[in-house]
Amino acid sequence: MLTESQVRQFHEEGYLFLPETFSPTEVSILKSEAEAIYRQQRPEVWREKSGAPRTAFAAHLYNEAHGLLARHPRMIRPVEHLFGEPVYMHQYKINAKASFTGDVWQWHQDYGTWARDDGMPEPRAMNIAVFLDEVMPINGPLMLVPRSHTHGVLAAGHDTSTTSYPLWTLDEPTVTKLVEEGGIVAPTGKPGGLLLFHGNLVHGSAGNITPYPRKIVYLTLNAVSNFIRKPTRPEWIAHTDFRPIVPGDADALTRYAEGFRQAAE
Repeated sequence: MLTESQVRQFHEEGYLFLPETFSPTEVSILKSEAEAIYRQQRPEVWREKSGAPRTAFAAHLYNEAHGLLARHPRMIRPVEHLFGEPVYMHQYKINAKASFTGDVWQWHQDYGTWARDDGMPEPRAMNIAVFLDEVMPINGPLMLVPRSHTHGVLAAGHDTSTTSYPLWTLDEPTVTKLVEEGGIVAPTGKPGGLLLFHGNLVHGSAGNITPYPRKIVYLTLNAVSNFIRKPTRPEWIAHTDFRPIVPGDADALTRYAEGFRQAAE
């Protein structure tokens, strides 16, 4: 359960960062499984123009460890608390920022895509993320513009050429104005950190030219009453199973990791 001050920060700033929320044991198995997923050739795994992995969608449906994370109370309960109702999985993805070749994510709002492409009625969905690698100032951390969520849905253009992933992006004058008002923050920290941010919060990330990869799992959790009305994207990108998530056992991922380790010995 979030504290009153944490709830206040989220509503005022548009984000909340909780360092080292997941243990090294939990992160280790999630990271190992993510790397195995990236090696697969399947439509859910998207790659950079260089061939490096960019994102893997819907991993919770075909990987047991990530399925456990998708129901983990540390991921689900904070969002239920903020929305005041159950949530379902709108999207699950593992974003990679490969060493040396990890490409940019342009400045954008997530709800802009959810509204335009999926028919989501209101910004009552958010991303909640867990760091699988150390996120440093130098390896393409996610950059957030505090308080930008208070401006609602901003005009955006559909960028289908800059990177391998089409995105509804904001123009430079808009971002400049927002940054003049709110600045830029880039939460960094060890693997296991947890980040929540509002669906309308403006964010993006630079490329990674360092030897240090940066993988982050994102659960997009949507209030059950806010289910999407006009989906245009594949089911594995924007889910249409609107059943509320029933949080699992808080120790399930640790037990799975320990069992996996023992089996390998």
